[in-house]
Amino acid sequence: MFELKGVYTPVATPFEGGEIAYDKLAGNLDFLINSKIEGLVVMGSNGEFVALREQEKIDLVKFICEKARGKKKIIVGIGGNCLSETLELAELAKEQGADAVLVVTPYYYKNAMKDAALEKYFTLVADQSPLPVVLYNMPGNTGVNTSSSLLVKLSAHPNIIGVKDTSGNISQIAETIKDADASFNVFAGNWSFLLPSLFLGAKGATLALGNIAPNECAELVELYEKGDYDAARVLANRLLPVNAAITAQYGIGGMKAAMDLMGLAGGETRSPLNRPNEEVTLKIKEILQTAGLKIQE
Repeated sequence: MFELKGVYTPVATPFEGGEIAYDKLAGNLDFLINSKIEGLVVMGSNGEFVALREQEKIDLVKFICEKARGKKKIIVGIGGNCLSETLELAELAKEQGADAVLVVTPYYYKNAMKDAALEKYFTLVADQSPLPVVLYNMPGNTGVNTSSSLLVKLSAHPNIIGVKDTSGNISQIAETIKDADASFNVFAGNWSFLLPSLFLGAKGATLALGNIAPNECAELVELYEKGDYDAARVLANRLLPVNAAITAQYGIGGMKAAMDLMGLAGGETRSPLNRPNEEVTLKIKEILQTAGLKIQE
């Protein structure tokens, strides 16, 4: 049975001329595959999955799975507002050798997304998915929060193995960990609350920061597991400004600018997202350097 643990990177999707730049993506994947992270998330939020056409999703899953299969664990993001498309992507993920699927809360009909509706939807997905299901709670983007009481209830489903919680609500994370089925694992969805989540019993994280600092992300979990809490705290604090810059402060465009500065290939964003201007890019460069990350001049 697939075990949800360690650090996963939600792979960025570099665009060039409006299309996916697979040559640039291949180089980024080599970097991640040779790092200490546990695995990859394909079509996570930082992969701009909501901006991908149907065929692009299929092609992207095939490309990354072919490149990383057998080298890193792979979780494929399949969630959306259409149940049938979600299940079709689950089948594709299985065919391509992925290990699990990530299912975000449906978000368009927000007022209707009460616990009863979400429970039915996630249960239908889990009943029919050929791969283990990881729930994805991302209220900052979806506007819908999956409550700890519902997560606890869903944790009893044999094909639901955990949740990536990006809410940042430590009380909710604590309640979920305390009351959920023993086989259900919680992942922190952001570096800013990874360390406190580990102390509460989380098993790892999916981190945008992993696109530029995968080894440091994996090291934090290693330090925690070894009981070296002082070193873990120092590392967590050192990279807090970097994490803020590439998430809440400057978003995916900021993350892609940071990737370019690190000698990787961030590539273009897809409209309506934008890359930061030159002034902001210089600020990001200063933040990376202050944190001790190596800039490629």
